[in-house]
Amino acid sequence: MHIELTLDVNDPETMIGFWSQVLRYDVLDHGRYDEPDRIYWMIADPEGRGPRLVIQRVPEPVTCKTRVHIDVHVPDIEAEAQRAVSLGATRVDASPIEEVGAAWIRLTDPEGNLFCFVSERHDT
Repeated sequence: MHIELTLDVNDPETMIGFWSQVLRYDVLDHGRYDEPDRIYWMIADPEGRGPRLVIQRVPEPVTCKTRVHIDVHVPDIEAEAQRAVSLGATRVDASPIEEVGAAWIRLTDPEGNLFCFVSERHDT
């Protein structure tokens, strides 16, 4: 079994660039990227550990808060949040939220989809 996440977007080119850089993923099947009627693209973890992300072109914009979002676990949430903002993200939280032994920062991607950088837990 494996998991793929599908993200509905209006501007695939922008979103592929954004998410592949934020997640440090590779763009797959790049040779067909310029097909005008194409609606699906995929990016994947080059190490094969994380789920693949399918970018799907849709005509409608985000109209409400999504009920599912991506949590990206990283060692330094502040550094990653700053890097994501430099790539086009918008920071939702001025400072990290700390709760239940973890900390996270909420951001939105260039099309308003919520995602978080989460501190890695060191459970014993």
